[in-house]
Amino acid sequence: MPIFQKQAERVVSNVLNIPVSLIEPNPAQPREYFDDYALTQLAVSIQQNGIVQPLTVRKTEGGGYQLIAGERRLRAAKLINLEFVPCIVLDREDKQSAILAILENIQRADLNYLEEAAAIKKLIDHYGLTQEDAASKLGIAQSTVANKLRLLRLSENDRRMVLKYGLNERQARAVIRLPESKREQAVREIYLRQLNSTQTDKYVEALLVEYEEELKPKPKIINKTNPYTVIGLYINSFNKTVEAMKSAGIHCDLEKRQTEECIEYLVKIPLK
Repeated sequence: MPIFQKQAERVVSNVLNIPVSLIEPNPAQPREYFDDYALTQLAVSIQQNGIVQPLTVRKTEGGGYQLIAGERRLRAAKLINLEFVPCIVLDREDKQSAILAILENIQRADLNYLEEAAAIKKLIDHYGLTQEDAASKLGIAQSTVANKLRLLRLSENDRRMVLKYGLNERQARAVIRLPESKREQAVREIYLRQLNSTQTDKYVEALLVEYEEELKPKPKIINKTNPYTVIGLYINSFNKTVEAMKSAGIHCDLEKRQTEECIEYLVKIPLK
């Protein structure tokens, strides 16, 4: 252990007071959004009462520490220029550190459901885990992992909208069923109508029915104000009738004559 580190650490009741400058963020930190106002409130509380719950860190090869849990507390400490923060040092590998970071935030309800989903996806991708592996390590059902990962099908704009309007996780999953072009308006309507989860499911079902109707081919509308359009349709039908007679073995001759005043059709059907 480097000499400067020994001098910098102060042990208090099995908790190390470690210099803030020696603690690096956790690259697997699942939290993406930090509320500046809430962070300022936490900083004021720390300034008045100290850090009640120690941060959790692990030692790194370079002689410093990497944060496992306590990102908000560390940020708040930096806001008020604290030199030391109380920490519990755990002997953990990268994967264990990442899992603990996610678990700590989930158990403390520090993450919104989109951050949870992104954190689980990062864990799976980075360490090559299956959904079953991730579920086992996080202590949750595989179906829960699958449902959370589905949330990542929302676009960045969709994610901002569901958080802005306070939709819960089930409502956000319902919105995923809609085409992307329909989602933003649906989110606003869910908020404005103050729909609960069950009502949201029914609302989305109704929107899907409407969307399917929109996709159906529309019947051609005859422009009744234009007589030539209508006449053309009847002439076409007339020609097809004559062709059908010929196909049925009925011999007939069709003669057409058009003048400036009219169109004449003469059909000759021999009786013998």
